[in-house]
Amino acid sequence: MTQPYRPDAALSARWLLDVLDAPATWRELPALAEHADADLARQVLEEAATFVHEVVAPLNRVGDEIGARWHDGAVTMPPGFRDAYQAFWRAGWPALSAPPALGGQGLPVALEFVLYEWLSAANHGWTMAPGLLHGAVECLRHHASPGLQARYLPRLVSGEWLATMALTEPHAGSDLGLVRTRATPAGGDGYRIEGTKIFISGGEHDLTDNIVHLVLARLPEAPPGPKGLSLLLAPKWLPDGRRNAIVCERIEAKMGLHASPTCVLRFDGAEGWLVGAPHQGLAAMFVMMNAARLHVALQGIGLLDAAWQKAHAYAHERRQMRAPQRRDPAQPADPIIDHPAVRRLLDTQRAWIDTGRLLAYRTALALDVARHHPDGARRQAAQRWCALLTPVLKAAWTEQAFHGASDCLQVFGGHGYVREWGIEQIVRDARVTMIYEGTNEIQAQDLLLRKTLPDGGAALSALLRELQADGPAGAAWHVGAQRLHALLERLAAADEAQRLALLPVAGDFLRAAALTLMGWARARLGRHDAAWDGEVGAAFDRWVWPEQAWRCEMVERALG
Repeated sequence: MTQPYRPDAALSARWLLDVLDAPATWRELPALAEHADADLARQVLEEAATFVHEVVAPLNRVGDEIGARWHDGAVTMPPGFRDAYQAFWRAGWPALSAPPALGGQGLPVALEFVLYEWLSAANHGWTMAPGLLHGAVECLRHHASPGLQARYLPRLVSGEWLATMALTEPHAGSDLGLVRTRATPAGGDGYRIEGTKIFISGGEHDLTDNIVHLVLARLPEAPPGPKGLSLLLAPKWLPDGRRNAIVCERIEAKMGLHASPTCVLRFDGAEGWLVGAPHQGLAAMFVMMNAARLHVALQGIGLLDAAWQKAHAYAHERRQMRAPQRRDPAQPADPIIDHPAVRRLLDTQRAWIDTGRLLAYRTALALDVARHHPDGARRQAAQRWCALLTPVLKAAWTEQAFHGASDCLQVFGGHGYVREWGIEQIVRDARVTMIYEGTNEIQAQDLLLRKTLPDGGAALSALLRELQADGPAGAAWHVGAQRLHALLERLAAADEAQRLALLPVAGDFLRAAALTLMGWARARLGRHDAAWDGEVGAAFDRWVWPEQAWRCEMVERALG
């Protein structure tokens, strides 16, 4: 009864190319000027939508029901997964935004963002495999030696090989300062790695012929805590053809994401090479982690859209009871889409999806501006946007993905709780997005403690002022922006006791920031699309926007 996810290429193209006027931004960047063609972007998005719908989406159900299988240290992926992945990388999709000098296509990052949002919506488990590629490439580009880059970057850029991020250990989750894995010199520039890593997505599989592990470990006499961590590269297969001493002990039996093998890896003196300087592993790894956090944000948006698609279709087909305003009095019951409570649930999720997309796509534009714009001030402003939006997008939209998917399940009533409709899988799969790549509480602490309090909220205030210049001063969201400005002034004046009292409401502060940014996105969308403004925009005003005021009040009360 469940249908594969179908991307709406025309809708995403309209948000990116018309509402955000992406080609105008691309024309300002010498590296992307030749790709500042709306027709080219639409063609890429249409081809991506076809691949996602026809090749990846149909495997979602079998991935959940059969899952990844472990036997004697080897992992076999669900039927069809390897063929789909081989088609994916051979078609050039992983290299979409990579620099041409590395074998990439050099297209704007925004097109990659749209692709991975759709892939996550269509088949979250399958998409976990290539989801870390972009971050791994950026990490090696900026920190690896020329020799390592020459050996591994071309095949990671193309996607012929996949990568992992091996951080977590049984006793060390988010507190990476507790990592015990050790790396000792082994002659030349090599090291031997000893230790166990857990929760390693894609740590073992048969999708590709090699897997490149990026591993946090301690060198001899390293200082304690996070300042003593180094990053090493350890491939599954060594350059001379030998199998490296990396053992997959098992894969975790999880609540969801059954198609993604979450591995326990044991490094038994595995051979590896240093990436970056000794004891500077976190700096190198955070390049990969920040990229991964944005991809998780896209997972949240995509999963919420997948849930909405299912519930929206069902609500138009299912007839139950009589609605307050009847379409056809001759029928014994009305489509449940006509019941106000169902309409509220669906329109609320649509508002979150569309405003989230606009903010994510603008973040993709900012990434390209930060890398390529000739004006240093513009690069700095774009970097500020990305730094502030990364925790907001990751936390707010993964939280909404889970709770919003649960609301979409509610539309099905009892049918949503059984497997045949596929909505319960989305609820299960979405839950982990609030946990991995830094829990949502860590994202909230990052936004409050690292990116707001140290500068008295100056960066966030500057971002808000930039957005306030976009649109009429009387718009409702400007009132919310002023409310957040006033809160930032109070935060800047907070003493030590007040700052300590803020810790329990860091999540409320992040949510207030997210809703304020959504207010800008709602205003921007409303100006460009009258139909959206009339239906979804009105739902945003009624059911979403009021939360901004009380989230700000939660933080104000903590200040006393």
